[in-house]
Amino acid sequence: MSMDKLLEKIAAYQNPTVAGLDPKLDYVPEYIKEAAFSRHKDPLDAAAQALLDFNKGLIDTLRDIVPAVKPQAAYYEMYGWQGMRTLAETIAYARENGMYVIIDGKRNDIGSTMEAYAAAHLGTTAISGTEVSAFGGDCLTVNGYLGSDGITPLLTLCREQDKGIFVLVKTSNPSSGELQDRKLGEKTVYEIMAEMCETWGTQAPGRYGYSSVGAVVGATYPEQLKELRKKAPHTFFLVPGYGAQGGGAKDVAGAFDQNGLGAVINSSRGIMCAYKKDGCDEKDYAQAARREALRMKADIMEEIKEIRLP
Repeated sequence: MSMDKLLEKIAAYQNPTVAGLDPKLDYVPEYIKEAAFSRHKDPLDAAAQALLDFNKGLIDTLRDIVPAVKPQAAYYEMYGWQGMRTLAETIAYARENGMYVIIDGKRNDIGSTMEAYAAAHLGTTAISGTEVSAFGGDCLTVNGYLGSDGITPLLTLCREQDKGIFVLVKTSNPSSGELQDRKLGEKTVYEIMAEMCETWGTQAPGRYGYSSVGAVVGATYPEQLKELRKKAPHTFFLVPGYGAQGGGAKDVAGAFDQNGLGAVINSSRGIMCAYKKDGCDEKDYAQAARREALRMKADIMEEIKEIRLP
């Protein structure tokens, strides 16, 4: 199953992290933007080119130490169809360089509409008798609050085309508790959603104990993270909130099992904008990102010590 590929890469790299590729033009070094805008008259063409060049530089320097990237679709959609082309090209470039790709789209719908989302981001679409991949991600973040109607179409694709999903369970944003912490009987909404992930996951089991149905659980709520690791033992976690949002290595430690598996920790701005924080030459942005990725790896591995496949 798809999540097995991610687990194997994490173990091989001894690095349970993912680099979020959520670029804004403000994050891109001036020399990259100047080159892009000198080549294109249309500002959307130029912006999309700048983002692509920026992303490729990051992928080139991270591909041997970070097992996965997570492009957030919104940061590409804001630059029109040109930005979406950059998203597709970024995904293709990352996969060509051996990286696992989690598309952060948080898609949510039912029936044929969800099937269309699944085909777009993970699967293929039939065109004149040929199956064509539009974006070709390995995994997609989804919103499960429409229930099984919105998840079942994805489970079929997970099984048949070796893909994975991460369902929103306990998100890292400050207001998440307004809904997710509310109780239905004796259980919170996020507990029930985690239970549903466990149930859905029985339809797409993996060889290392984790299914292809993962969960998004934020680093900013460490106690709930630890609680959910126990209550959802077969659900692999995508953990946002490390770094720029305030989460640290001790906060995410509870996401891991006795083998150092169970989660992949995301950092976006912390890696992409490391050159700004370090105050180094902007042409050193990719190496600054590498240094931050290695620092993050060391920080988390200090807590979990070793990653072993069972």
